[in-house]
Amino acid sequence: MTDPRAALSARLDALDAEDAAGLDGQKTVTLDQQAVGRLSRMDALQNQAMAQAQARRRQAERQRIRAALQRLEDGEYGYCTDCGEEIAPARLVSDPATPRCLDCTRGG
Repeated sequence: MTDPRAALSARLDALDAEDAAGLDGQKTVTLDQQAVGRLSRMDALQNQAMAQAQARRRQAERQRIRAALQRLEDGEYGYCTDCGEEIAPARLVSDPATPRCLDCTRGG
């Protein structure tokens, strides 16, 4: 199995890079009617909303990753936060930040 700490840290770095790249899209849209037509303003507002939603998703993922890193520190990584059973190694390889086993995720 790959080193979960390295995988989680690499994903945090990638999220930071994505945040830096997405800053322009989150800026306030200027509503200068002389400079931009109505449809262009609507597109700009929609693009701004999408960029802000992506930033919120990255922040939520960042919180999941930090929680997983804390579980590593506490010696609880790899165990379901709901039932305490071991999480399947393939599931952790697929998503190193996953906090729950497949049964608990499914609601079983």
